Order: sequence, then structure tokens, then C-alpha cells
Amino acid sequence: MAIATINPTTGEIIQTFTAHSPETVNAKLALAQKAFENYRNLPISQRGQWLNKAADILEQRQQEFAQLMTLEMGKPIKQAIAEVKKSALGCRFYAQQAENFLQDEIVTTDAQKSFIRYQPLGAILAVMPWNFPFWQVFRFAAPALMAGNVGILKHASNVPQCALKIEEIFGEAGFPEGVFQTILISGAEASALMADDRIKAAALTGSEMAGSSLASAAGKQIKKTVLELGGSDPFIVLESADLEMAASVAVTARMQNNGQSCIASKRFIVQESVSDRFFDLLTEKFQSLKVGDPIEESTDIGPLATADILSDIEKQVEQTLKAGAKLQLGGKRLEGAGYFYPPTLLTDIPLMASTYREEFFGPVALGFRVKNLEEAIALANDIPFGLGACAWTNDPQEQEKLINEIQAGAVFINSMVKSDPRIPFGGIKRSGYGRELGRMGILEFVNAKTVWIQ
Repeated sequence: MAIATINPTTGEIIQTFTAHSPETVNAKLALAQKAFENYRNLPISQRGQWLNKAADILEQRQQEFAQLMTLEMGKPIKQAIAEVKKSALGCRFYAQQAENFLQDEIVTTDAQKSFIRYQPLGAILAVMPWNFPFWQVFRFAAPALMAGNVGILKHASNVPQCALKIEEIFGEAGFPEGVFQTILISGAEASALMADDRIKAAALTGSEMAGSSLASAAGKQIKKTVLELGGSDPFIVLESADLEMAASVAVTARMQNNGQSCIASKRFIVQESVSDRFFDLLTEKFQSLKVGDPIEESTDIGPLATADILSDIEKQVEQTLKAGAKLQLGGKRLEGAGYFYPPTLLTDIPLMASTYREEFFGPVALGFRVKNLEEAIALANDIPFGLGACAWTNDPQEQEKLINEIQAGAVFINSMVKSDPRIPFGGIKRSGYGRELGRMGILEFVNAKTVWIQ
């Protein structure tokens, strides 16, 4: 894929970029290694000052950064501004909490003194996606840099300006040269970098295929990876739920970021006794959403990020309808320029449909009806993914059963799935492994060194 800014609202090529040569990448890795040797020994308080300054820059220039995101990948401007603010929040969280998270952990043994010391690894490669082009990067970088590591960012090829701008932000914040750098290369070249001794580990958020490729390359070198991959999250609604509230939240849960989110609710699994009412409410709310230019504040749904994504979602909807699903709303791309697809609701999807276990990465909701809680859980788990899940019920026994039996990295009860700096985030099954955020997130890329003093 060419490295370029293509405005998804118009399909217009705004700017193309020349990939970095092997010589340039080598020079950047050398700089990262040199920077690490000094940076690792700096006080955590100094790193925190710089990270707080990065948060200041994000907050002060939020409109500028939001517009850049909207230009490159089509996120509605309101959501883009919220993403910049969340990135600043993540920076401040780790600036404040890192010292506590990383302090020596005393363990009582028969030694005179024994403890665990957490030390940085070195240069960490971050392969990041286009759908949350700022938040995904900052939620990696904030804990990694506070732990004393240095970062090498390989961003998605359709958001190069965001990638370069993020490097600029860390530089303006005061981080030493080489502590955070962007490299403009292909995904295949990123996997090949795992053979370089200067890269100590990697984090990837993206497709299952991309994660598998990077993890395979890392595995050959005995290097750690953290992967956050695809998801097809269930949104379970049982008869004791507040249907109006559930349907209102369902709109955001499915349509955030134009439906292009790994943790978006994608499969709506509803108890038969309330299914008609719920799907009617969902249809009404989807119909009220405004599709249009994402730079306008009144827009709810902007374009899909690329022409290929639009083509993929078209094919998936067509295949699902041919298999016997019912079309409640939408179902056809919008005419004219840009990569627009309307809010769409498909219900009664046959379990034999070829698309049944696929992830739909766009504004398409899949509706299922089940008789009871047991059927809901079985259907929710009957996919290869296990990122997040949410369930709506006011029955405490049902809540406990859902928490225990849903196969996912996160279960939210009477709330939509979301990431939060204070709690760990990640998946199981083919949604990946490892955790970002919270204390677990900062401990992924450190050496937990056992110290025994007799």
C-alpha cells in the first residue's frame, strides 16, 4: 500500500510520501539505541514532566490534531476532538502513576531481602492502525516511555501525517532526540525489523493477518509481542434490561468511528421476548443519524477510511442477505464521491451464512434472536474472537453468569465496551494477547528482575 494521505470524504489524494530507505531506518535505530542508553537512567519524575508537557500540547492544539485525523481517515470531528483529549488523559495518567507502578516490589522469602525490580527493555516497535491514529499510539507510548523504553512507530500507511505529527509532539514536549521516532515503511518491512538486535519487543494493533506476521517474525527471534487484533463483540440484551437505554447506547457502541473499531459492538444478541421492540428502537435511532462531511460538527457518520474497506463491507452485506438475512435498514453504499456507507441493520442472520463469524468493519449491525440466557452466551462465544462484550440485564444472577462465562478480555454490564487508562485492555482467542493500559500495560515491556540478597 502506498504511503499517502487520501481524503476519504472525496477520494482525493492530498499528499504522497516516500518510504524511508533501509539506510534511513538503520540510522533511526542507531539513534534510538544511543538515546536509550541515557534515557533509561533518567528519573521517572523527569520523564513525567515531559509526558505532561505532551498532554499540554495535545489539549492546546486539539482542533489542529482532530482536523488532521478527520482529513486522513474520515473520523467525525467531534469524535476526533474527543480522541485527542483521551490521548492527553492517557499521558497524564501514566505521568502520575508510573513511579508507583514501577517501584520495587518487596517479596518475603528466607533471604535477608528479596524484591522485584522493573527495568526497561530498550527500543520497542509499535505497529499501529489508522482507526484511532492518535489514541492507539499514545496508549502505547505513554507507559512505554515512562518505563524508560524508547519507541519506534510504524503507523498505518494511510495516516502518515498523523504519524509524523505525533513524533513532533514528543519532540516539542522535551523528550530527547531519538526517544520516539516515526519510520515510514511497509508492514512487511516492519516484521523484518524484528531480526534487528536493537528492537527488543513489539506491540501491534491491527488485523489478525498483520498480528500473525509480526508475531511469527518476533517468535523466531525470541522477542515478546503484545497484540490487539480484531473483534466481533456481542451486545446481549435480556428481557430485564432497560431497552430504551440499551438501544441508545447501542448506537454509539456500533457507530463510533463510522463503525470502524475493534471493540465496537457488532453482534446484537437479543432475547426473543423483547427483540422486536429492541430492533425497532435501534432502527429508529440509526435512521436519525446524519451521514456526511466529517468536518461538520453536525455529522454523526463520516466515510469509511479507504475504498477497499468500503468494497469489503459491501460484499459482506450482499453475501449475508443472499444467505437469508433480513434487511431492516440501509444496505447500499451512498452514491457520489467518497467512501460512504449508511447505517445498516441486518437481522435473523442464518448461522450457516459464510459471513456469520466474520468481523464487519463498518456501520453495519448484525441482529440475532435467542430464547434465553444460555443461548445468548453460547452464540456470543461461537466466534474465533474474544476482545470485548457487553450485556444488558438488571438480574444479578444473570450478570454473574455473563461475567463468568463470556469468553472475552473484557465484559461490561449495562455499559458499552471502552478502553480506559485505569484498567487493562486486551483480548483472548484470535483477538490477541497481552494487555495495554492500567498497571499491567506498563509491565508488558519491562524486565521483571528478581533480586535476592542473602
